[in-house]
Amino acid sequence: METDPLIFSFFLIFSSAAVLATLALYTRQPLIVAYIAIGVILGPSATALVSDPALINSIGKIGIIFLLFLLGLDMQPAKLGNMFKNALLVGIASSLAFFVVGFAAGWLLGYGGTEAIIIGITMMFSSTIIGIKLLPTTILHHRHTGELVVSLLLIQDLIAIIVLLVLSGGFLEFNGSAKIIRVLISLPLLILFAGLFVKFVLLKLLAAFDAFHEYIFLVAIGWCLGLAEIAELAGLSLEVGAFIAGVSIATSPISLYIATSLKPLRDFFLVLFFFSLGASFHLELLGSVFLPAILLAGVVLAVKPVVFRYLLSGVSETVPMGWEIGFRLGQISEFSLMIVFIATAESLIGANASHLIQATAILTFLISSYIVVFKYPTPIAATEKLRRD
Repeated sequence: METDPLIFSFFLIFSSAAVLATLALYTRQPLIVAYIAIGVILGPSATALVSDPALINSIGKIGIIFLLFLLGLDMQPAKLGNMFKNALLVGIASSLAFFVVGFAAGWLLGYGGTEAIIIGITMMFSSTIIGIKLLPTTILHHRHTGELVVSLLLIQDLIAIIVLLVLSGGFLEFNGSAKIIRVLISLPLLILFAGLFVKFVLLKLLAAFDAFHEYIFLVAIGWCLGLAEIAELAGLSLEVGAFIAGVSIATSPISLYIATSLKPLRDFFLVLFFFSLGASFHLELLGSVFLPAILLAGVVLAVKPVVFRYLLSGVSETVPMGWEIGFRLGQISEFSLMIVFIATAESLIGANASHLIQATAILTFLISSYIVVFKYPTPIAATEKLRRD
């Protein structure tokens, strides 16, 4: 009896990911690295056991759609107000500084203007997953350190969302006025439609049948994917539609339940997304980007703590606090990998630049995690003295 190729691929991906994720947790590594490594191992450059990485790549894109939908759900006015009040100046200034450093590094490494700009953009962000996961719950909820980390990550996430929407929404295509006019008309109309539909239809349906949890789950998925498709038909993108869908119901009391119920589904597709990134990694190019990636990762790991230390000191934070925040946010982000994915799909960067950023991300994930685990309180600290749940 012949095995279905898609089912066999899923078996390989998730079984292997479970094994490698276990090893990653025992060795205190970020799980993202395990997912990417599985992609490299099972993909065309190594064993080629997954026969159709392009299909997995398409499925993995759904993870980005759900991620932006959930981020939109989290964009409540009160939270945004606190975010801007707490760390707006530091968040924007640090992002600009990291962009300049990344652009200069890319230029010095011999990349052209557009590729250097994309490299600079990917250097702007720190990993939300690593930053939050390595914060003890007590620090996350009850101490100023957690407030600063979360505020800075929220500002970076908002900037990253804008970048993703610009790259994926066709806003960089200036080869004709028709495209620009269509986008300028479609975007406000889509926002207006989403707001009116949620107010007069969606919320009334959810209120009428809120006792049926599976109904809320289905409506949330339908709203996310439906508005994503409408956005693409309107000349925008799936990602733009998903984000607007999330923002449109962010103020509803049901948004928290929707966010909680959709997170496992998002994680499932994000595993496939990071696998597809690894599967697209060509090992034959590793030699050409290995040394530049080490240099770029070294720049990131050295510059980010220093920038955060001085900027936070400038807004009356203590020097030890500045260093701790800097080291906790001293890597590049999973958003950087998503930007690479979209920039490559839009032919803004070549394979060499894409592999450079991916390799840099993996190196900074690993080294930054080790620094934090050995130096600061975390749930998986290297010593009992620093271990905090």
